[in-house]
Amino acid sequence: MKGAGSFYDPGTLCRNNTLISPFNDPEYKPDNYYFTDAITDNALKFIEEDDQEAPFFLYMSYTAAHWPMQAPEEEIAKYQGRYDKGWDAVRKKRLEKMKEIGLIDKDVILPPLDAIAWEDEKDKKAMARRMETYAAMVDIMDQGIGKIVEKLKENGQLGNTVILFLEDNGGNAEGLGFGGPEGQTKPINGNAKNMKPLGENETQPDGIPALTRDGEIVMAGKKVMAGPADTYLAYLKPWAQVSNTPFKKYKHYVHEGGIATPLIVYWPKGIESHGEYRDQIGNVIDIMPTLLDLAGAEYPENYNGHKITPVAGVSLVPAFSDKELDRKAIFWEHEMNRAVRMGEWKLVSTGNLMDGGYGKWKYYENGPWELYNIENDRAEAIDVSGAYPGKLKEMVQMWKDWAEKVPVYPTPWEKKEESLRPQYMAPILN
Repeated sequence: MKGAGSFYDPGTLCRNNTLISPFNDPEYKPDNYYFTDAITDNALKFIEEDDQEAPFFLYMSYTAAHWPMQAPEEEIAKYQGRYDKGWDAVRKKRLEKMKEIGLIDKDVILPPLDAIAWEDEKDKKAMARRMETYAAMVDIMDQGIGKIVEKLKENGQLGNTVILFLEDNGGNAEGLGFGGPEGQTKPINGNAKNMKPLGENETQPDGIPALTRDGEIVMAGKKVMAGPADTYLAYLKPWAQVSNTPFKKYKHYVHEGGIATPLIVYWPKGIESHGEYRDQIGNVIDIMPTLLDLAGAEYPENYNGHKITPVAGVSLVPAFSDKELDRKAIFWEHEMNRAVRMGEWKLVSTGNLMDGGYGKWKYYENGPWELYNIENDRAEAIDVSGAYPGKLKEMVQMWKDWAEKVPVYPTPWEKKEESLRPQYMAPILN
């Protein structure tokens, strides 16, 4: 599967090892195909087929919180008008709610919004519609999870089933579907007019289809109204920052707005506490050791005669009873964005990939290291690197040691020691 695609015609769709289309799938024939529902319905089928004699593992990799913004009209209608006050107001309201319920500290400072003020936005209706559609997409996913829970309850399996839910990164600020420098309305694929629609037995090769199956050209542009199959839009940077309230940055970066996501753990018979927050910091790499811990299993050193990569994370099970986790630090590197989290401290640096289109970059450069006391400043508003040079030096060396071990290097790109960005040069006066 591709990382994202049309919810009405997902690309490279498979049934076991056979490529299919949503319209010739021999085992799944809904009246109206929608990818999120298809994932839910097939998961329900797997549970129904389970013999219940041994534990099962079910991984539902919904793409619902990712572009494109597509959902059935009746689901979008539930959120009509919800975002008409704009990103400024919605972001502020979310911050207030987070503080009220104790999710974040009451002293957290909201970073400036990296976007024009809502009152200056010329395409308010279309921009609000994107967020309405996004909300509908998440709502449909939530309905699906509810169906799974009900099925487990019906089977008498719910109490002893561990359910883990998380997103893979922060809000996405990518400008896909903006339509060009001025947001012009135009086909998402410039060759669309010369193409023919796919037949029901042809598999969709593209993550971004140029045409719908009935021949409609898929459109992009700032004024395009999100939702239907003949649109392909992202919800853009302002709404990404709303999703990331109150954090800095967004997907791609390793500031909190790019990496922070809640992990919801539900296990009625295994966790005594209910509806409580845990502030221990985990990572996706912790899921495997957590499952091993719960199952009483050991991770092998070899598989089918091959030495395999050792498990990297730690078990999150101690956090279920509010105990500390067995780790010193967590490290990140993504497209040369770098970070270390150690206790109350976070070290972070922004990377920059240059020269070439997406995925074809030639060079990279690193921004300066920033240091934050993340317990007091979860929004990363105050860089204290100058006040704690010893801590800065210690954590920089920790990241370098980890990067050599993983290994981060060699990178696919060459490091540019001198910045390729234009620099202001002061004149020399004699």
